[in-house]
Amino acid sequence: MIPAAFEYFSPTSVDEALALLREHSDAKVLAGGQSLMPALRLRLAAPEAIVDLGKVEGLQGIRDDGDALVIGAMTPHSTVQSDPLVGEHARLISLATATVGDPQVRHRGTFGGSLAHADPAADLPAVAVALDASFVIAGADGRRTVAAGDFFQGIFSTALAEDELLVEVRVPKYTGWGAHYEKFNLVAQAWSIVSVAAAVRLDGDSIAEARVALGNMGSTPVRAIAVEDSLIGRPATAEAVREAAARPSSETSSCVRRPVTGVERSIG
Repeated sequence: MIPAAFEYFSPTSVDEALALLREHSDAKVLAGGQSLMPALRLRLAAPEAIVDLGKVEGLQGIRDDGDALVIGAMTPHSTVQSDPLVGEHARLISLATATVGDPQVRHRGTFGGSLAHADPAADLPAVAVALDASFVIAGADGRRTVAAGDFFQGIFSTALAEDELLVEVRVPKYTGWGAHYEKFNLVAQAWSIVSVAAAVRLDGDSIAEARVALGNMGSTPVRAIAVEDSLIGRPATAEAVREAAARPSSETSSCVRRPVTGVERSIG
């Protein structure tokens, strides 16, 4: 299907992009296009304007900021996956990003675009929640920071206002932590039926700290606090992990999906 007609804008700065969003209340933001373009072609979205962030300066790249890594919203998945800083300080992100789509999607899709799209079956939202990431959002009144646990508000719904942009994601360093990302799906390169993002810090043979989040168990990622509590202080054995893995029901029993009523703003 051919998309509905729209105006196309290609700003070169965050301020210019924000001004366009204020001017066009029905605009959609284009990052990598892996979520937005299919919606346009199916006419699930028919905005009056598209604001393409591809030429906006300062939205790509990964940098070390002391106790955190800063990942620009427009950084491609392939760059995040292969970046040595991410591999050293946030290995869980490297593992999860490697499962996003296929190589073509990982080269075109963006880190911030996937997060702002907020599909509960996507790979990165649960990872962001597990790692206590924070989201830097630019708007008319400047920049504000939102914790990952507050950023995701429902299916395809986030804390982003209609005239705001996600510009970067800050991830605390988890240097030396073990990590694993597992998703269960019917075929390769598909959305997850359910996913698990986990990172642990060992002190000798025991688990000193743990971060676990579940994807696609509700309309937003679910932090598995009971699992984390069960792991802390336990020996790092398969038996301890199996016992802890039996505990997520207390966090997920109240998860209720709301119906999708339309394609909401994303920078996908």
